[in-house]
Amino acid sequence: MTLSSTTAPPAPTDRPPRVVVTEKPTWKQRLFRAEEKGAPYAYIAPFFVLFIIFGLFPLVYTAWISLYSLKLGSSNAEWVGLENYVWLFENPKFYNALWKTLTIGVLATVPQLMFAIGLAHLLNYRMRGRNFFRVSMIMPYATSVAAATLVFGQIFGGGSGFANWVLSFVGIDAIDWRNGDWTAQIAIAVIVTWRWTGYNALIYLAGMQSISQDLYESAALDGANRWQQFRHITLPGLRPTILFTVVVSTIGATQLFAEPLLFGGGTANGGALNQYQTITLFMYQQGWTFGFLGRAAAIAWVTFMLIIGLVLLNTWIARRRDRDPMETAAKKARKVAAKGARR
Repeated sequence: MTLSSTTAPPAPTDRPPRVVVTEKPTWKQRLFRAEEKGAPYAYIAPFFVLFIIFGLFPLVYTAWISLYSLKLGSSNAEWVGLENYVWLFENPKFYNALWKTLTIGVLATVPQLMFAIGLAHLLNYRMRGRNFFRVSMIMPYATSVAAATLVFGQIFGGGSGFANWVLSFVGIDAIDWRNGDWTAQIAIAVIVTWRWTGYNALIYLAGMQSISQDLYESAALDGANRWQQFRHITLPGLRPTILFTVVVSTIGATQLFAEPLLFGGGTANGGALNQYQTITLFMYQQGWTFGFLGRAAAIAWVTFMLIIGLVLLNTWIARRRDRDPMETAAKKARKVAAKGARR
């Protein structure tokens, strides 16, 4: 006897098949959907339009001009290829301007950031007139570059200048600040330091206020003094801010122009012996004094690549310093684990 299984046929249904009717969207609905999708792009479009007009186009046009021999006031451009770059890298004045840019940048950036951190650390504590001092920090930055440079030009003047008058009290003879090599660079670095220290101090102050106060209270309970708190809490917490200020200061030092130009009386020579001619002054001299726009464009592009290289170098150094403590801790952990395995 065999058992067979049968399947029952589907039960008949009296319902008609369901028909889905889709209505075509009206023009108002289509317009609303297009506006909803395109609104974010419309909001950011002005930035990209302005960037293309005032940023990208001048950059590309400068690269194009650097491949031509073009005189100021003339429309006849002659293709020379990389001849302007060859002339630049064979010119000893370019390396002099590059070296002066580096030395003035170091003389201005290092003291500037150190003073800024110290001022921000003092302003971070509760003190009388704290808001007044915070506002006064930004006043040098708000001062005109021309006005500040002219004032400091009088301070670092000849034998009757204020700087030499102060040095006379300690028995130092009058210094010819303008015509000296290092003295002129120090004078320009002082102008830059005076103008940008307060600006960086406010940036550091904002970074310090983002650090949790519980860390300072715990360190104070453990007996740490203010220097130890500054070294082990404030500085590690300010690493991203310090990296930002170093990068911005490096870019500013590479583009230093107004201070040495006005300090030299409006000439792009950078002194009688080019003792403080920066790379931007050298570019200005070739383009607007001598009229060689192709050479000036080549200098501009080399300066642009130099800035990118310095920014990448600073970023790499900062990331490596942040990674070194982690690698050191990992090595110590591996050594401890290896000793435990031997036992």
